[in-house]
Amino acid sequence: MVVSRRHRVGLLGGSFNPVHLGHLIIAQDAYEQARLDEVWFIPCHRPPHKSARDLAAAAHRWVMLCKALAGDSRFVPLDLELRRGGISYSVDTLEELRRIYPTTQFYFIIGADGVADLPRWKDAERLMQMCQFLVMERPGFVIEGAWASRCRVIRGHHCNISSHDIRARLRAGKSIRYLVPDSVFRYIRLRKLYR
Repeated sequence: MVVSRRHRVGLLGGSFNPVHLGHLIIAQDAYEQARLDEVWFIPCHRPPHKSARDLAAAAHRWVMLCKALAGDSRFVPLDLELRRGGISYSVDTLEELRRIYPTTQFYFIIGADGVADLPRWKDAERLMQMCQFLVMERPGFVIEGAWASRCRVIRGHHCNISSHDIRARLRAGKSIRYLVPDSVFRYIRLRKLYR
């Protein structure tokens, strides 16, 4: 008797403001090390724990994400939270995904810097029961505490690129070439975003 394994999907959420090469590297490392079938990128409508002051319009962030993922069948953009509107909570998204895809095994991908924040996430305990957390190691962050023991650590490429730094560089008139995919670089320049 052959038992087929469940479809394994990594979820990478965030504002993607803008999406950058660090996001893609994290996704690839998680994809390979956790033997995922796909990684779904889910841009939030409004982040619950960050200021929305510098947040580009949802339409711009969606276009940039689609451009960044074009041509890579492993990575799928999903506009679930953008369509839902309001503040985006991971637990709501995961409940909806499990309802739509009941036979899929979901893995939530976060950076090591996010583990300490998990207790502050909406319904974090319920979220932990619905999926496994894959935590990407990051220099300077120790993965410890009660929540850390329930996560699987992924050792990948250390990439110190952040959307915050990209926006700051743009405001200062500096180049972001080689920090974002070329298609995203061209889109930001064309639309004059983050100036």
